[in-house]
Amino acid sequence: MNQQVPPTLRICSSFVGKMKEQLPLSGSISKAKGAGIFCCLLLLVASLTFIYLKYLPYNVPVETRPGAVEGTLKETDTWNDTLNFGARPEVKTRTSWNAPIVWEGMFDPNLYDQHHIRIKTTVALTVFAVGRYLDAYLKTFLNSAEKHFMIGLQVRYYVFTDAPEKVPKFDFGPKRILKVIKVEKYSRWQDISMMRMKMISEAIESEIRHHCTYLFCFDVDQELIGRFGSEALGDSVAVLHAHFYRLQSSQFTYDRNPKSTAFLDKGDFYYHAAIFGGSCDGVKNLADACYLSIMQDKINDVEALWHDESHLNKYFYLHKPSKVLSPEYCWDRWIRDNRDIRVMRLVWGPKNYEGLRTR
Repeated sequence: MNQQVPPTLRICSSFVGKMKEQLPLSGSISKAKGAGIFCCLLLLVASLTFIYLKYLPYNVPVETRPGAVEGTLKETDTWNDTLNFGARPEVKTRTSWNAPIVWEGMFDPNLYDQHHIRIKTTVALTVFAVGRYLDAYLKTFLNSAEKHFMIGLQVRYYVFTDAPEKVPKFDFGPKRILKVIKVEKYSRWQDISMMRMKMISEAIESEIRHHCTYLFCFDVDQELIGRFGSEALGDSVAVLHAHFYRLQSSQFTYDRNPKSTAFLDKGDFYYHAAIFGGSCDGVKNLADACYLSIMQDKINDVEALWHDESHLNKYFYLHKPSKVLSPEYCWDRWIRDNRDIRVMRLVWGPKNYEGLRTR
């Protein structure tokens, strides 16, 4: 892979060349000093080169990186060509940047599943069950995921909780593994919501990227009731918010506060933070960007309107998702107008914010 030499290294190399030309050519002491300076400069260039190459993978598009996993991601992207974009004329099936919006009827589920089984795709699913949310939702969520999430593929569940001893015992099916990660319990639910980005990023780096090709991050207060399968996989995946997908952008609840890093006065869609996913690199880039924005707001004593969801919407506006999932993938059954929803794949659980959230 051909890469341009970074400006920092070009400057250092040029400086080394000039210094070499100016080194004295006579006198053993002068030569020794000149040689010492020259060696130090070479060491500096080598050090900068090491640092640049260490972080280079995070600045190169996923589809151009070497390695087996990245090759698999590129191969998966070509399968979007099998989607029938005309199957659902009553709804939008493609974004302005040509990413698919996935609805029931657009894809052959067997075709996708056979492909991912053949290439041995592994998917991680992260979920936070902190405080009273563990007792109220986790068992139902995991039971439903066993029945409907990425059936036929290898799945690793990552449960983030402040009470690992309370995680219910399960007899998971073949190719299914559960790992519990202990996290700090924050005093405010808003902090739990926002700080999950940092925890997801750390888990990707230390654990998930070594085992999985893709991952999805879910809220725990949901239940899968239909197929949530391999057609949803992509490098960067967002889901349309059920309450906003039919509205005009002027009605979206973006953070309109210019003091916040999540500020957005216009956008493409309104995305739901209850589900997002992609490749390990894709999700880590999102999580890192959102976390840095959240911390910048904290320094400035600002809190985004809808917390991590506001930051997620800002990120997806600046970095367009490669695949968008329809509201079928995260539906609220209290919405009366469900004429576009042929299949409810995942539904919101009953909300009891007053009894569950830590103030």
